[in-house]
Parts: sequence; structure tokens; C-alpha cells
Amino acid sequence: MNHLVDIVKAGTLAPLKDAKPPRAVMVSVIMVVYQTGPALRESLDLVLADPMVDEFIVVDNGSPPEDALHLRDLALAEPCLRLLQGHGNVGFAQGANLGAEAARGRALVFLNPDAYLQPGCISALILASEGQSSPCIVGARVLNADGSEQRGSRRGEVTPVSTFLSLSHLAQQVPSLSQFEIHRQDEPVPLTPIAVPTISGACFFISRFDFQVMGGFDQAYFLHVEDIDLCWRARRQGGSVIFQPLANVIHLGSTSKTNPVLVEFWKGLGLARYFRKRADNIWQWLTAVLMAPAIVCIAVLRPAFRRH
Repeated sequence: MNHLVDIVKAGTLAPLKDAKPPRAVMVSVIMVVYQTGPALRESLDLVLADPMVDEFIVVDNGSPPEDALHLRDLALAEPCLRLLQGHGNVGFAQGANLGAEAARGRALVFLNPDAYLQPGCISALILASEGQSSPCIVGARVLNADGSEQRGSRRGEVTPVSTFLSLSHLAQQVPSLSQFEIHRQDEPVPLTPIAVPTISGACFFISRFDFQVMGGFDQAYFLHVEDIDLCWRARRQGGSVIFQPLANVIHLGSTSKTNPVLVEFWKGLGLARYFRKRADNIWQWLTAVLMAPAIVCIAVLRPAFRRH
């Protein structure tokens, strides 16, 4: 059997001296890890047990010593697992791009480290991409641990106004504003794949060709919003964003040891940047700039609201 452990240092891939050339692969799963917590090991095991996975690339942006050692042991024991370590916390977007650059599969599946891949998920994602306009992104149906669909699994158009009204919950509480609600998890589950403006970055498929054509994730996003940006760019280029209701993944969420306020701060900054980036005229740009402080503040306050 072949196996390869890659260590990323100073942006380069350095295979171990005893490594042999890996077999040709079709599906590469890419997982960016950072202070994930106890969910990591089960998530790793489920990917390794999935028969659709030909190659599993784990990009370790920073793990506790015991998790880092476990990852190295797995990489030595599992022929399909390739571990990228030693580059520090470069953020999710850059880490995911590192994983994609190392991938050999024609199909890329990005998966969060606190997400549990369910049987048939990958094949359903790939099936939904057939016949779709390129570049094509296919998102899974993201579930809570109790089986209910998670907020953010499928989303509408993300604009400054819809984001402000959704984050503040005004779109849910005021009937006349309901059309501005971004999240669609309360709508009936479609029977077949459907086009949506935005899917969740917790688990999605894109071909390696399309990902390369798009230039990968925008690395100016450190954490969060890079998935929203990717969906927007795909649609802007005439491509398709598809929600596949038959591809299930259980996403625990909030398992990271990182301070949730800091996580939400990065999300707020990402949203502010995204709205400036997608502004088509001076008025949209001014709206994005003026609403940025409010969006960042609401995002940062969200952890406090969740505790009550």
C-alpha cells in the first residue's frame, strides 16, 4: 500500500523520504482543522470509512499536541490520508486552498472538522452536479444532531439589508420583513436538487477544474464568509449553486475551543468586506460601508444572545 505524509512549511510540500507515488484518485475530501475539540476524531473516522473517499487531505492550522500527534499517527497508518502541518494558523480560506493545491482528485469535497459525513452524501453531491452550468457548487443538507435542518444549510441572497434583518431576527419577528430572511431551513425540503443563491460551506462539492478556474477561495477572508463569496462568484460567472437535499451531513457547530466572540468578529468583518466587494455602484458601496459597524456589532453580540 502507498501512503504519503506531507508537511507544509513556508508554503511548500515536502513528502517524507520513504513515500511512494500515490495511486490515482477521483474524490478528494479536504478538511481544515484548528482547535476543533472532541468532534474531530469521529469526523476523521467517518471520512476514512467512506468508500467514496479516495484521498483525504487534512490541513492542520493548529491543533493541541494530543490532536496533532493523533493526526500524524493517522497519516502514517492510513494510505489515503495526507497531512499538511507546520504552516500555522493561516485562516480557513488559505488553508482550504493549500489542501486543494495538494489534491489529486477531480472531485473536491470540502468538509468541516465538526461535521459528520453520512452514508451516500458524497455520491449524492456529485450526482447533483451533472448537467449543471459551470462553475458548479453543490451543497449538502446540513443537519443538527437531532436531525432537524440547520440554520444556514440553504440561504437566499446575502445583502447588507438582508443580513442586518436576519442577524437581528427582525425578518423573523416582523411579518412584512419576512422576504428579507436569508435562511431557508424552515421551508419545505425539496425532493430533488434545486438552485439556490447560497449553500453552507460545512460540506460541499466542486470539481477541481472549476475551483482552479475560479481561483479558489478569496484568502482575504480569514474565517467565515469565504463560502458566501465563492457562491456569489460562481453565479456571477454564469455557473450554478445547487442544494442537494439527499446529501446529509450532521454539523455539531460551536465545538471549537476558539472564543465564540472572536469567531463572530471575524464573521462580521468578512461580511463587511463581502458587501464592499460585491457593490456594483457608489450607492451600494456607501450602504455597505455605513452598515458595516452595525453588522459587526450584531455579529459580536450573537454569542451573548444565544446564552439567554
